[in-house]
Amino acid sequence: MFIVSPAPARCSSIASAAAALGIVLTAAFSYANAAPVAGQPSATQRATAEDDSIRPFPKIHVPQRAIDDLRRRVAATQWPEKETVSDTSQGVPLATMERLAHYWATDYNWRKAEAKLNALPQFETTIDGVKIHFIHVRSKNPHALPLIINHGWPGSVLEQTKLIGLLTDPAAHGGNAEDAFDVVIPSMPGYGFSGKPTGTGWGPEHMARAWAELMRRLGYQRYVAQGGDWGAFIVDQMGLQAPAGLLGIHTNMPATVPTEVDKALQIGAPAPAGLSADEKRAYEQLARTFKQVDYARIMGSRPQTLYGIADSPVGLAAWLLDHNDADGQPAAAVASALDRATSATGELTRDEILDNITLYWLTNTGVSASRLYWEYKGGFFNVKGVKIPVAVSVFPGEQYQAPRSWTEKAYPNLVYYHQAEKGGHFAAWEQPTIFAQELRAAFRPLR
Repeated sequence: MFIVSPAPARCSSIASAAAALGIVLTAAFSYANAAPVAGQPSATQRATAEDDSIRPFPKIHVPQRAIDDLRRRVAATQWPEKETVSDTSQGVPLATMERLAHYWATDYNWRKAEAKLNALPQFETTIDGVKIHFIHVRSKNPHALPLIINHGWPGSVLEQTKLIGLLTDPAAHGGNAEDAFDVVIPSMPGYGFSGKPTGTGWGPEHMARAWAELMRRLGYQRYVAQGGDWGAFIVDQMGLQAPAGLLGIHTNMPATVPTEVDKALQIGAPAPAGLSADEKRAYEQLARTFKQVDYARIMGSRPQTLYGIADSPVGLAAWLLDHNDADGQPAAAVASALDRATSATGELTRDEILDNITLYWLTNTGVSASRLYWEYKGGFFNVKGVKIPVAVSVFPGEQYQAPRSWTEKAYPNLVYYHQAEKGGHFAAWEQPTIFAQELRAAFRPLR
């Protein structure tokens, strides 16, 4: 059950955002601005510097001409010849892309994804000059724990929408009512319906500060944060910054690699001596992972050169699909979903993959999303030094399975560690029920 405050609100300065997206927006949900946190300046006092109001994000309606144009472009794709190998070592196979493109241009229905988004309470606010779009669903339980969930690349808020009912109303899904959450799911700057930064500086560190500000504006004095992929970087930064009210974080892509191991990985050296079996396995997984991240190197060095993914839907789709997980590149969970029309267990389907790709296309965020790799200058899996309470879920299909020994050293205030039975890099998207169970158990000690 979705509980939304009934007080009326008016949305200003939406027209310019809608025009920039080429999307027709209609009436949205109402929202009562939260009372300021004790000791903090009021909204009126802060408005002199920036409009920090929480505004309803209008319902989304993509013009039919945009959908028709997408189909036309897909149908008019200039295809390369078939790859010269029998595996995926040269990239996403031609047959895979042709099959997906045919369905995309003929039978795929964006309106279903649009309706799912419009059924959710969505809002926007402006933080440091950038409009931030977010989903905010309150539990019917007045004692629910506020939770902000971060997506990554090549994802969007669509990844986490499967979690909403499971988290806000756990009793309806086999859980306990006392494990309920209020759920906040923001679109990262440059992604989805959030604004695109016009200057530099919007890396994970900045986003961490922005999410703390968002939770403050929503009136939450106690909350927790979760992230995977880039979201894991953001929650690690939130942990380092330790803003007032943040009780702890949960990550499903933990940064646990010891310094000496990280150095060996960077130069392609053999695994250091003395590693346990779990640690040696993690080292081998990481060595393989670092051989499969050419996409990250390109986005990290020349994101503006990726004009092709702004001009060609199939080019964009192939780029977003060629991501890796523990079982290969393209990610095995994504590749298998391309042949799955439906799923009774919540596993990824072809339509869900295309929903995400189509969202990138319709918002023209292929390049703007890529710039996050350019912004970030730190290490990927090396220890960050987080001291606040941390919960870690390790999924078998993740790029590497963090050993408990490394995790306990990386996060000295570890309150939860568990190896899930199913799921991978896109765990919330792939196995939402298991993921929700992990979050309930992970944050129980912090309630």
